[in-house]
Amino acid sequence: MDSPYSRELEVAIGAIQSATKLSQAITSVDDKGVLEKSDLSPVTIADFAIQALLTATVHHAFPGDKFVGEESSGDLRNNPALLDRVWQLLRRLEDDEAQSLCKLPTSPEQMCEMIDWCGFGEPGGSAAGRVWVFDPIDGTKTFVRREAYAINVALLEGGKQVLSVVGCPTLPVDAEFPITNTTADPTGQGSILFAARGYGTYIRPLVGSPSDEIEVRRVEPHAEAETSQELRPVSCYSMVDSGIDDAHKLAMQRLGINSLGCDLLSWVLRWAALGLGLANMTVWIYKDPRRSGKIWDHAGAMLLFEEVGGKITDISGKDIDLGVGRKMTANNGFVAAPKVMHAAVLDTVQEIIRECGKGHLLG
Repeated sequence: MDSPYSRELEVAIGAIQSATKLSQAITSVDDKGVLEKSDLSPVTIADFAIQALLTATVHHAFPGDKFVGEESSGDLRNNPALLDRVWQLLRRLEDDEAQSLCKLPTSPEQMCEMIDWCGFGEPGGSAAGRVWVFDPIDGTKTFVRREAYAINVALLEGGKQVLSVVGCPTLPVDAEFPITNTTADPTGQGSILFAARGYGTYIRPLVGSPSDEIEVRRVEPHAEAETSQELRPVSCYSMVDSGIDDAHKLAMQRLGINSLGCDLLSWVLRWAALGLGLANMTVWIYKDPRRSGKIWDHAGAMLLFEEVGGKITDISGKDIDLGVGRKMTANNGFVAAPKVMHAAVLDTVQEIIRECGKGHLLG
């Protein structure tokens, strides 16, 4: 990709390649150091180690930039044994000469500090400078089952997406519709998707250095569906703790879509599927207006779809605001579809929300 972000892309790809090695070292062991956070979502020692690696590497290359990430170091500081496990996992990369772009924290204390740069970071609004957003492992529930997960790296400028780099260790570069939590790359290579604002979406194998002859493929714009019969959804249903399954199902029926979607838990992988054309729409309605998306699950990854002709709003039709904070409190849910079909999909979704007696969700 010939864009103003070539250096950022090079650094992010190198960091994701090393992060994948850390994640794969954990998938091979039974004890992944799984903790349960206050929001009941799981976190593993790989999450902490990868967030520290990503932060240290990007900070070395771009020392003036800021960070937002999912994890903070409180659990590590309160648990010396857990802290040591994360530190020892990071040290696996010390002698990895092939990953020369990557940098590591110099001590367990600096590791915790860098994790907290992300854990207490805010994206800022239009006046903010460059802010990197990391999700070290999106899809932790499936990751611990040795299934699908993603590593998400995004760059925001003034609260807007300008760069997306997503590592997909289980997704083959030639993946076909549909992909699921159990989709696996038979070659073991995995893939990296990336996009820069105004420069398109691309995919390449996850392995391989910049000096290697790596095949990089630009994803052709593919999202110009003209009728609802051409819509292919990627939405994970039966998540009754946060979404309204009945409304989701009614929306698909009203649009004449037979397939409800898939079982992908990772939001980043859902956006990746949209970016690759393995699907071209998703709908998500939070049943509680106090619930909202978390920036690291969506920032950057949404750009993959937008760069191939997709449009993304919330269920009220508002643009997605990534500058409001760590939680996307300015929006409720998502409606993503090809630009020419988005208005029709949005109208159908809003009609069903009102029919279900949930009109208050539309604001």
